Amino acid sequence: MNFTKSLRRPVQAMAIFLALAVPALSISPADARIGGGFSMGSRGSRSFSMPRSTPTAPGRVQPFNRTYSQPTSPSFRPGMGSGFFGRGLLGGLAAGFLGAGLFGLLFGGGLFSGIGGFSSFFGLLLQLALIFFLARWAMNWWQRRSQPAYAGAATGASPNPRSAMGFGLGSAGTPLQIGPADYEAFERLLNEIQAAWSNEDIGRLRQLATPEMVAYFEGDLQENRARNQINKVSGTKLLQGDLAEAWREGDTDYATVAMRFSLIDRTLDRATGRLVGGSEQPEEAVEVWTFARLRGGDWTLSAIQQTN
Repeated sequence: MNFTKSLRRPVQAMAIFLALAVPALSISPADARIGGGFSMGSRGSRSFSMPRSTPTAPGRVQPFNRTYSQPTSPSFRPGMGSGFFGRGLLGGLAAGFLGAGLFGLLFGGGLFSGIGGFSSFFGLLLQLALIFFLARWAMNWWQRRSQPAYAGAATGASPNPRSAMGFGLGSAGTPLQIGPADYEAFERLLNEIQAAWSNEDIGRLRQLATPEMVAYFEGDLQENRARNQINKVSGTKLLQGDLAEAWREGDTDYATVAMRFSLIDRTLDRATGRLVGGSEQPEEAVEVWTFARLRGGDWTLSAIQQTN
């Protein structure tokens, strides 16, 4: 598709704008709270399989953006995140086609000259729409094909975490029974970890989370200090929760729990205390937390995953 000279300059300017804007749009804005906006940590041998859907988190759980685990299956990658065009395969295809078009514009050959585009602007719009929907279909197909088939998935699970039973679903590890004392520990950890984060108490976080998670928290706190900001979380309250799966690997127990909770999430200027992000009003979040313990030990936070 060839543009006239009068149109070429504004179109090239638009192409430059899009080339700069698309990378920013492909990164979802992260909430300030601990783990907010990111999926991080490890779930033992199940780090690259998706936790079972629950009434609290009925959608898909996002794969890890940051993890020390090494994949045993190519189905999921730690760098897969959400963005303007979607996740994974969809985002890669869309970004690739758009990138080819932008280079075509910048070097004077038309938006889709590099891949055989249509001869009109309306044809271009149609082509972009076709690419988007075909890529979305391919992504959905790939997710259905790659998702592990959980045997015996429970239906009608109670939204009260204290009334749930241990499932131990999936192929790795052996089933683990989870009781009322465990659920009380999970709720307590939710509150204590948020409080330690708010107080920037690394020593306390080391008692409540795995070394991997503490390393991520330290890095995030250092970024806050570099921006001269502090994140204050208060009023954390568990509203609903249920067990996704629980299992044992060797001497380590794992439990993945979906939790819906409310909290007040504020980001303040470290020097003046002025509110620079978040709100004074409570907000709700739904996250999937995985806890781990050595047999006979205490539960610690092993992973946080965001929900779609």
